[in-house]
Amino acid sequence: MADNKKIPQRAEVPAEHTWNTADIYPADEAWEKEFDETQALARTLPGYAGRLGESAKTLYEYLTLSMRVGDQLGNLYRYASLRQDEDTRVARYQAMAGKAMSLAVEVSAATAFETPELLKIAPDTLEGFYADEPGLELYRRYFTVIQDKKEHILSDAEEKLLAAAGEMAQAPDDIYSKFTNADLTFPAIVDRDGNSLPLSDATFVPYEMSEDRELRRAAYEQYYDTYGRFQNTAAAVLCSEVKQRQFFATARKYDSPLAAAVSGTRVPPQVYRNLVDTVNANLDKLHRYVTLRKKLLGVDELHMYDIYAPMVAGADKVIPFDEAKAIVYDALAPMGEEYRAIIREGFDNRWIDVYENVGKRSGAYSNGVVVHPYVLLNQKDNLDSMFTLAHEMGHAVHSYLSNKTQPSVYRDYVIFVAEVASTCNEALLMEHLLGKTTDQKERAWLINHFLEQFKGTLYRQTMFAEFELRLGELNAQGVPLTAERLSAEYKALNAKYFGPDMVTDDRIALEWARIPHFYYNYYVYQYSTGYSAAIALSRRILKEGAPAVKDYLEFLSGGCSKDPIDLLKGAGVDMASPKPIQDALELFGELLDEMEALMA
Repeated sequence: MADNKKIPQRAEVPAEHTWNTADIYPADEAWEKEFDETQALARTLPGYAGRLGESAKTLYEYLTLSMRVGDQLGNLYRYASLRQDEDTRVARYQAMAGKAMSLAVEVSAATAFETPELLKIAPDTLEGFYADEPGLELYRRYFTVIQDKKEHILSDAEEKLLAAAGEMAQAPDDIYSKFTNADLTFPAIVDRDGNSLPLSDATFVPYEMSEDRELRRAAYEQYYDTYGRFQNTAAAVLCSEVKQRQFFATARKYDSPLAAAVSGTRVPPQVYRNLVDTVNANLDKLHRYVTLRKKLLGVDELHMYDIYAPMVAGADKVIPFDEAKAIVYDALAPMGEEYRAIIREGFDNRWIDVYENVGKRSGAYSNGVVVHPYVLLNQKDNLDSMFTLAHEMGHAVHSYLSNKTQPSVYRDYVIFVAEVASTCNEALLMEHLLGKTTDQKERAWLINHFLEQFKGTLYRQTMFAEFELRLGELNAQGVPLTAERLSAEYKALNAKYFGPDMVTDDRIALEWARIPHFYYNYYVYQYSTGYSAAIALSRRILKEGAPAVKDYLEFLSGGCSKDPIDLLKGAGVDMASPKPIQDALELFGELLDEMEALMA
């Protein structure tokens, strides 16, 4: 299955390498039945409009019904989304996902009265409700979070209008996904031996990791030349995403789209700016890394198609999926048996969709379905894929524990903490591998991978975050976000981050067109903050053992029952401070020192 020369059709993939969506619904017919039931339930929700403040009983009935509809709607959308991602060309699952999204918008519009009405309930009245109906005590934090948004809540009519616009707001992301996953195709490329190889989103980065520089160059040029032919379309879609964010931020009286985005996770905007400022203050270390890479690759000019190639040639090896699972399981021993039992359950019970097939969504993710999480991979049987497995299973355990521990109102952890669990697993895997090797070449190879994680997660994702911040600022100033302007801004950032020893060409200036996370509303900075927190947590777990693991499992089980900064403080990390970011960057510098010494 690691052979890139033939990408199978979905029907050709063995069942044991696919996820089992029957755990959610045994068949599509069951999905259709629950869709009809959920739609009928949802249409009873408007009957509570104007009544939430009349009694504790009415309020509790409404919240119970609303949570039930939300849970069922989550299952409906996630099932359709999983099936759609198996093969994005299948019209049936496109339609089912569309139906689920439309129902979600319908529910949002039908319940638009909820927040304004809750805000009208006087605090004394609400306290009386808690006494009259003890079940409402569960929702105390839920009400507090809503009260904190009071200045950004509009009238009933305005809220209903914004809710109805929700489906249109999803259009840029939907168009981009269909364009890149279903419609965009790339010409074949030729390696140094004259072999013709298929190029796709899933094969691009593995080719860029090849020791064959001609293959890297060919993949890089064909890939970005293809995006270049559609750059005006890609720019129009991304511009639409930026404008819809500005529209909703302005409508809700936020200072900026960034302020609106982070308010949803209750993270201060300064945390975002702390990240960008701290990383910018440490770009000298990334420039040192680029200089070392140029030296070790022995090239006169270092190009962006050289950035993924291993600096230690010949040490990479094939790691079959079963072997990768065993290594990841062993690496997570410091987490304790409770944690590893969940990992084993996922490995043994088809939580994972493993290999690429024609039409399958690219990349990797974990979907926190309540019955159990699902993990999408595009496995290539190499070191990078093994780290991806550890990463996504970290997300899966986080979802599993939050879903099992928290009631539905607090199950969904916010995105600010989402990347902590995944990158903590990666850090533990790296420490495990480094601790086992006695071979200097293998150690250098592993440190190279660790450096790549820092470069790709802490530096690169912060560069993305800075680009995203810049897009919002330019749009607010009325600057047209044309393909030419987007490319100029992106090229300048690459030059700043990678420094003078990197050739910053016109093709890398188009990279913005291939990054799906630019449609996730200021999401990417959390990869960097999450990575910093994960480094701190993994080191605490390795140093302190059981007490640190106990705190960490409580964090994973917390869902959104506390603000994310408070959840992380409970686990031993203060992300309101730039210190974890600076500490992680100093570790990057120490690893760079060791790599320079090993390769001297």
